[in-house]
Amino acid sequence: LSSVPLQILLYVNGIYYSFYFLATLAMIIYKSQVFSYPDDFLAPDLALLFVMAILEVLRLYLGSKGNLTEEEAPLGLSLVITVGSVILSVYFLVWQTYVLKADVILNAVLLVTYGLESALKVVAVAAFV
Repeated sequence: LSSVPLQILLYVNGIYYSFYFLATLAMIIYKSQVFSYPDDFLAPDLALLFVMAILEVLRLYLGSKGNLTEEEAPLGLSLVITVGSVILSVYFLVWQTYVLKADVILNAVLLVTYGLESALKVVAVAAFV
């Protein structure tokens, strides 16, 4: 009953998030060097990026484990963690100090993958029950 499309999307999202993390980190460093980035906002932006990375690793692990073992609990917990990841992605899309066009593109793709994963997780949980 495990979902092959969900497993593929979790794998692809793991690769994409690695790229996303490195690109966002590089852009924060770039913005801090090129623009007059307030020091009070640099540390929270970096901290939120690392919190998002920890959530993402946990989310992908639980989603993959829940899908492969056909258990609802890890998949449901992964779905709950997705909400936190979406909020952090929206923060980097809208509320961070400087938002570049590259930020908009990277976060839009990430939000689309979150939406697809969430839909597939709901279908998988329904199939497991």
